[in-house]
Amino acid sequence: MHVRISGVRNVELQANKPIGFWGCWALVVGCMIGSGIFMLPAQLAPYGMLGLVGLIVAGAGAIALALVFARQAERTKCDGGPYAYSRQAFGDLTGFLMGWAYWLSFVAGVPTVAMAFVSYLGVFVPGLATNPLGQMASGIALIAAFTFINIRGLKEMSVTQITLTVLKIIPLVAIIAFAIPAGAPANAPAFNPSGQSIFAALTLTALIALWPFTGFEVVTLPAGNVKDCERTIPRALITGMLTVVVIYLSATVAVMLLVPPAQLMHSTAPFSDAARALGPWGPGLIAAGALVATAGTINGLIFTCGQMPLAVAADKLAPSWLAAMSKHGTPHLALYVSSALGIVLLVLTNTRGLMGSFQFMLTIATSLGLFYYVVVSLAELRHSARAAAFAGVGASIIGIAYSVFAAFGSGAEVLLWCIVLMATGVPLYFVFKRGGAAAAPNPTS
Repeated sequence: MHVRISGVRNVELQANKPIGFWGCWALVVGCMIGSGIFMLPAQLAPYGMLGLVGLIVAGAGAIALALVFARQAERTKCDGGPYAYSRQAFGDLTGFLMGWAYWLSFVAGVPTVAMAFVSYLGVFVPGLATNPLGQMASGIALIAAFTFINIRGLKEMSVTQITLTVLKIIPLVAIIAFAIPAGAPANAPAFNPSGQSIFAALTLTALIALWPFTGFEVVTLPAGNVKDCERTIPRALITGMLTVVVIYLSATVAVMLLVPPAQLMHSTAPFSDAARALGPWGPGLIAAGALVATAGTINGLIFTCGQMPLAVAADKLAPSWLAAMSKHGTPHLALYVSSALGIVLLVLTNTRGLMGSFQFMLTIATSLGLFYYVVVSLAELRHSARAAAFAGVGASIIGIAYSVFAAFGSGAEVLLWCIVLMATGVPLYFVFKRGGAAAAPNPTS
């Protein structure tokens, strides 16, 4: 039986559904293929071949999590994604905290992707890499531009996302195809040059590799705007995830074969370095592809930063003004607030330097995601166990195990920061409930 989370955002009340399968597929692929993959080879290089093992572990865990979300989306006809699934299973407070964690992780992700965009922009703008003020201004302009696109309407967002997703795949395929004849086996790294234990290195690489796989669940948020959502969203989740896993593994191996390990681990634009083997035009092609890729990702992130507060506010668990819609049918106030906070984070972290800022924000954003991945997997595990659905049980257990495994790589300090950030949502929850109307009826399945 389909659930009804909110009388406002129930998908059956949404007559206009501008997002189809390819729009959903582009959200899945486009939100994953972005800053993460274009920086990943350099981040994994210090761990050698073990970094590839971590990438494979991350891919397997991500596929399991995609199956979990696909099963939830097929059964639950409502907006809100992780928030809605958590609230359905465990009640208002848990749902609110997962929505809060999700929103925080994506707000943190906006400046992270913006910094990656600026890193590749330096290929075309000499001197930008040594100009912190120019980097900050470029990042702010990018965030502002895609906030405007998202406010213009869902159709505009979807068309933009499909276009950018197709364009971003082209340079990755070019690198993969070229590495087959041109790659040097001598560039293959040692198994574990990090000096850490295999377990410590593997947990850390699994966490690093998780970031490029996050974002697939974005497609579950706007269910009310998706045609035939109970079929379209699960199909897009699975096909999109498989597309990304194949591209990530192939592209990372390609870069490792084209760039010597010592050079790769210090690279700030690894795909551009690899593309030098294509000729003088190679780095420009890859840098342009990276710009398109990160632009597509930030488009999806900003979209999410508006949709999550909208879903929570529609269930009367957040201020009603967050659900206010513009004349284009978009949550403009939620988008303004989210993007403004993303810009503040960009400015505050800019003092760490580009790569340091990227690593810091990436770790926080990824580690926050582990919490809602675990809770949604627990929700699916409970339902599947009751229904004796062994596929759901298996996917849930793998998703939980992977998320816990990756948490070891975060370290106690990062996890503590994540817990503190999530805990700030508890007083907000009670303030919002006390200050607003009663929450929407508790969901039932």
